[in-house]
Amino acid sequence: MQSPRVVSPKKLAHVVFRTAKFRAMIDFYKTFLGASVAFESDQAAFLAYDEEHHRIGILAFNNLKASDFPVPGLEHVAFTFESLDDLTDAYEQRKAHGILPEWCVNHGPTTSLYYLDPDGNRVETQVDNFESPEEGFAFTRSQAFLDNPIGTDFDPEDLLRRVRSGEDHRSIKRRIETGPRKFPGAA
Repeated sequence: MQSPRVVSPKKLAHVVFRTAKFRAMIDFYKTFLGASVAFESDQAAFLAYDEEHHRIGILAFNNLKASDFPVPGLEHVAFTFESLDDLTDAYEQRKAHGILPEWCVNHGPTTSLYYLDPDGNRVETQVDNFESPEEGFAFTRSQAFLDNPIGTDFDPEDLLRRVRSGEDHRSIKRRIETGPRKFPGAA
């Protein structure tokens, strides 16, 4: 007999990081997300950028040890933007603060820019490439996605130029197929 399906949550409320770089992490996420501090003590900070009382929590731990990457754990946290205009505006604004992406890739379902926070955690900013969830699901079930679940790398300055030129966003979001590609570091 199959177990009944578990009730799904309404939304993902927040992500909490533990760090020995407390102030640097607070400053990074305030700048990166355009967030404000909802609460701060010498041990914890909660940051908000929308209607939720906090989306990011940061906990101070002074006895943490650095580890070699990769280790088991969270791969990245992703934030979705409304449009390519918003994604590229945020890219330019972060760049003005000296925050540059480490990797830019069109996964197919999303156009994504990945950054590293002060602890080396990956943070993805993305925009959905399809008009509906059904179209996105269909792409992830396609042979093209099976062959290449990673996507195609791109230059963020080229993305910015294309968006600012007025090129049709559907054209910009269309993934260029490059053939099979495996996850970096995967066996």
